[in-house]
Amino acid sequence: MKRRNFVKSTLLGSMTTALGIDIAFGAVMPEGYTPLALQDPDPFKMFDKDPQMVVLNDKPWNMEAQAHLLDDKITPNKYMFIRNNGKIPETIDVDNWTLGFDGESVKQQKTYTLNELKTNFKQYTYQLTLECGGNGRSEFDPPAKGNQWTIGAVSCATWTGVRLKDVLEDVGIKDNAVYIGYHAADTHLSGDPSKEPISRGVPIAKALQDETLIAFKMNGKDIPLAHGYPLRLIVGGWPASASGKWLNRISIRNKVHDGPKMTGTAYRVPCKPVAPGEKVKDEDMCIIESMPVKSLITYPKSGATIKKGSSFNIRGHAWAGELEVSKVEYSIDFGSTWKTCQLEAPANRLAWQHFKASIEFPQQGYYEVWARATDSNNIAQPMLLPGWNPKGYLNNACHRIAVKVS
Repeated sequence: MKRRNFVKSTLLGSMTTALGIDIAFGAVMPEGYTPLALQDPDPFKMFDKDPQMVVLNDKPWNMEAQAHLLDDKITPNKYMFIRNNGKIPETIDVDNWTLGFDGESVKQQKTYTLNELKTNFKQYTYQLTLECGGNGRSEFDPPAKGNQWTIGAVSCATWTGVRLKDVLEDVGIKDNAVYIGYHAADTHLSGDPSKEPISRGVPIAKALQDETLIAFKMNGKDIPLAHGYPLRLIVGGWPASASGKWLNRISIRNKVHDGPKMTGTAYRVPCKPVAPGEKVKDEDMCIIESMPVKSLITYPKSGATIKKGSSFNIRGHAWAGELEVSKVEYSIDFGSTWKTCQLEAPANRLAWQHFKASIEFPQQGYYEVWARATDSNNIAQPMLLPGWNPKGYLNNACHRIAVKVS
């Protein structure tokens, strides 16, 4: 009885601490009951996110920014989208965390501690664009299944770590290596420990790029838990699903990696254009690699109202997967004519680029400002929704904001 009372008082005390206030009549609260205020976690406090972020799903957690929240040149944690496939690890033992290497094409299986990775290899920092392959899915018609992302599943933070290619050189890989696949500590939504929620990968050529990192810092600090603490694979310019969180193992494969979310229709689009709503066979789907050219107006917020004759300044970011952006243009007449924006060079390869422009409106009325980026291969964003695909991937239509001139 004494032990039961002790346990109950301890639980009551922890609940009081979590709520930040005493629980009235807590002494008579039914045993095993959880107060309503603690039944639904606050993701904004839990993940240190701005309250203006939009939660799309809580099982697993998926959260996106709004366009105006992404105005920073380097995306801070509070505005960074969350895309999870499984449950975030509940226990992180940093002191005993290791990264193992195995697979058909590894010369020797090898394991590194976090400290060995940090001390045995040179560290690098790059600013890298990560965008969910399904960013913009909500615009597809007929609708595509999955989280209905609008425009906010993109970020460009700085990542610090060691180059994957340096570690692979130390491990030793065979000449027949084709792909790498990552494995992580997140758990399947079913609770089945034998199932991986996601295990994707990239071709060896991408794995060996300078900017492909085994990262342990984001924006100069430890990676936040929701973004992969304590170790994350970072593969800029490709779908963010290739950047595995909570990284604890990498397999060197002699074939295309076949882990969960690498087969079927996951992160694949039809190899050839199809009609909206058409069913596509798995063998006719191709894996998404470099993300398409895209831009985002981050200032001002859509719905701005100005007086006629006032200057109207816009700014934003543009990116193009493996390529650079060669120009960004804006239109105020629904794409009939375009004018060029000022465009900055990227901080490094695979970082987004910043643009700005000053606009004059000829008369009073309702306007839309459209932004269109063109990549270094002279491919421009489509003005409206691009080719339909079953999973709603790769929507890179022009971003638009509304303006009223009075």
